[in-house]
Amino acid sequence: MTNIARDIFVFITAAIFVAAAVLITTGAGAHEFKAGAIDVGHPWSRPTPADANIAGGYLTITNKGKTADRLISGTSPAAGQIEIHEVVDVDGMAKTRPVANGIEIKPGKTVELKPGALRIVMLGLKEPLKLGQKIKGTLVFEKAGPVEVVYNVEENPGAAVSGVAGAHKHH
Repeated sequence: MTNIARDIFVFITAAIFVAAAVLITTGAGAHEFKAGAIDVGHPWSRPTPADANIAGGYLTITNKGKTADRLISGTSPAAGQIEIHEVVDVDGMAKTRPVANGIEIKPGKTVELKPGALRIVMLGLKEPLKLGQKIKGTLVFEKAGPVEVVYNVEENPGAAVSGVAGAHKHH
């Protein structure tokens, strides 16, 4: 009976650890937001220097609907203004500029906003962004309407370095 009791204890303990690991993994990855047919995945930003007044916002947008939608604007209490920018090559220098009509998300497609490419730009930061901080925001879509999101402030060491002044050069 002792061996059976020990085996049951080991089995139950292992099951609890597996269940906890699944919950932790699911919770960590579940940083998604939804409005209508639009899914917004893992909004994040980098920590900023103490004197920075601008930060980038990165995320994925998936359109699960049957018609195109468009990200047209955004807001955040952490910034005075939100713009949607793209990176363009100007005389060998990568520079950002506002996207005139927002970003179209075609049906069944995913658009990634990432360093060195399309991004959300938070202008007029009210305070520096600190590692581990959560920044509230709203993204506004033409058809789906407003989507409340939270940007995790985290490091992204594998990404290209973006310039605080709005322009950067890759080496």
